[in-house]
Order: sequence, then structure tokens, then C-alpha cells
Amino acid sequence: MIKDNYLDVSKLIKNKKVLKLFKIVEQNGGVLRFVGGAVRGALKGIDAGDLDLATDLSPDELVEACEENGIKTVPIGIKFGTVGVVLDDTIVEVTSLRRDVKTDGRHAEVEFTDNWEEDASRRDLTINAVYADEKGNVFDYYNGIGDLEAGIVRFIGKANQRIKEDYLRILRFFRFYSLFGKGEIDKKALQACVENRDGLAELSMERIRDEIFKILLTPNVVKTLQIMIDNNIMDYIMPAPHYMDKLAFLSNLVEEENIPHRALRRLFIIYQPDVALAENLALRLRLSKKEKQLFVDLTTHDICLDNFTDDKSLARLVYQRGKEFCKEKFLLLLSEKQSKIPEFSGIMNKIETFDFAEFPVKGRDIMEQGIDDPRNISSILKELEAAWIESNFTLTKEQLLALRHDFNKAACE
Repeated sequence: MIKDNYLDVSKLIKNKKVLKLFKIVEQNGGVLRFVGGAVRGALKGIDAGDLDLATDLSPDELVEACEENGIKTVPIGIKFGTVGVVLDDTIVEVTSLRRDVKTDGRHAEVEFTDNWEEDASRRDLTINAVYADEKGNVFDYYNGIGDLEAGIVRFIGKANQRIKEDYLRILRFFRFYSLFGKGEIDKKALQACVENRDGLAELSMERIRDEIFKILLTPNVVKTLQIMIDNNIMDYIMPAPHYMDKLAFLSNLVEEENIPHRALRRLFIIYQPDVALAENLALRLRLSKKEKQLFVDLTTHDICLDNFTDDKSLARLVYQRGKEFCKEKFLLLLSEKQSKIPEFSGIMNKIETFDFAEFPVKGRDIMEQGIDDPRNISSILKELEAAWIESNFTLTKEQLLALRHDFNKAACE
């Protein structure tokens, strides 16, 4: 189905130089079209992020055409037909039309084609198989536009076959349902996901993690995760969470306060893990070192809301734990209690704007004062820093060194 002048392409094009690429492809006997998330987003009036384009030129033909016109390319995935075209400082991915030759549930062997409908048929969902050219003409081979308008998320062709081509499509189905679904979930699609859920075990955890994090950031995540839990989809990834009500509160809180959503925060609230579970989840999901550290640190139970409502306590906490930890912990504490406080905005602003002077005493200052065993310098510095924090960061270097002298004198007596 072709719809002439159906789409406002200004919603798609952020960099006008992409139009030059359309002309280059056309001059070399090919066709270039927008596809996937960019088109879907433009149809829904939302920003879908990076552009994806498709062409009936082969990768080699596209690279040659670009080089002849002074445009650089990078080999992002030549084997699978994807070329990165460099426009200013942005890389736009262009994929040649493909058809599957062989699939194993994780990867597909493909060969290139010039048939647009054949390329559309190998995509996962109807709403992801809509193409558009630079003039706003839309090419919809599987009623993706109708499904998008109706809030129907379904697979192209036989759902079982689509899933067996790549088991990650199970999670992608739930993600797009959470993004665009209206009403009840498609029964045939859900049944196919349940029947093929064992296949998730064949996927790398990195691919699973990335998709789970995307699901966690969707607007209807609570409903969608509950469907996944009820149908034992989550069992193939990680233990079933027990605090979905807390996630609903957290989602509403950050939305009302215009705070960026964060997948790691949402993951924490649905589990509220102790240290052992936090470390297990971090390991299972292959979190980065930084993510794991924050995720495990958030399990601490020696911090309560009172630490945030008292200015002196808050200052100590921000100094000792850092701004990122404090903001995340504050949001989680409120969500765990499902409580809102009138001081919320003020506290978040204080955390963000706290500016501390540097602790004024160094190891060399202790050395200059004289010390019997240099191995004690670290413990002395910690003792003085604790006193500095207790003074609300007001003690000067001279006062701290004098205090050290008093400590020594008291110890001798």
C-alpha cells in the first residue's frame, strides 16, 4: 500500500545533508527510503532517535557511490548489509534490502535483494515495516500504519516463524507493546512468545539486558512486565520481581517532577535487593563496573529519609556518597514508602548544587608535624576528616592540625 505525500518528512530529517544521500543513490540507479523507528516515530509524532535507511543498492554499490561524491563511509556491518555513512559528525546507518537464507534463532544468513516487499517480510512487526521516501510518500506492505493507529502490535506472517528467526523478538514484542499497544495484547503473538520462550536461553545476556532495559523505560512497563511474569517469560532471564506497585509509584514520581527515567533505578525498585541479590543481578545482567557499584551501594540500609530532610546530615551524605548516589537513593526511599514530601524539589536542588571545599589536610602536613610511624597517616587523615565533616566542613587546616595535637595529647594522658 502506497500513501502519497502522507508524511511530513521534516519530522524525520534533522540533518539536511541526508537529502544529498537520496540524490546520490538515485543518480546511481538506486532507491533510498527511511525505515523502522524513524518512520514509526514520525507517524506517531514522537522523536524516534537515530535514522535508519534502506536501499536497493548493494553495500559495495553504496560505498562506491558515496566515495565518488566525497562522502566517507564506515563498515558497520557489511556482512549483514549495513554501511555507516558519515554526514558531518553523524553516522547514518544504511542497510541494503535483504532476504533470509538461514536462521538459527540468534543470527541470520542473508543475501541481498532489490525487492522491497521481500525485505519488509523479514522484519519482525508490522509497525516496523513501514518505509518512507524523502518526499513523504509512505510504503506500507503489512498494514503497519493501521496497526499503529489502532495500537495493535503483531508479528508479520506466522509469529512462530518470526520468533524462531531471532528469539530476541520475544522481548522486542513486549517492548513495542508497552510503547504502542492499546487494549489487550495480541493473543497469537503472546502464545508464540510463550511457546518459544526456551529460546531466550540461547541469546547472549548482553542482548537480553539491553532489551530488558529498554522495556523498563517504556511508559506501560508495569502492565507489560506483569504480563511477562504471568506467562513465565521473566523466568528465563532473572527471578520474578515482587514490587511492581513500587515501580508504578516511582514512574509517576519522576514523571511529575520532570526527572529523567533510568532503567537501573527501575530495576532496583522492582527487586529492592539485599547485597547478595544485587550482586547476583549485576553479574547475571553483565552490568558495567560503574553500574554494579551503584546498584550494590544502593542496598545500604543505614540511610533513611531523615538524612535528606536535615541539611547537615544531607551535606555529609552528599560529600561521602556523591550526588548521583544521593539522588537515586532519595527517589528509591520515597518509592519504597510510596510517600511524597513537600520538600522534594528543594532537596533535589540541594543535592545537585552542593559545593564543598576540598579537605584541607594532606599526608605531607602530617609528616611535617612529625609522626612515629608513617603507616598511621591514613588513619589520622580519616579521623581528621570525620571531625571536619562533623564541623559542617568549617574547620581550617590549622584548626585540624591543632586538633590532631589535642588527640595525641589526650591519648598520652
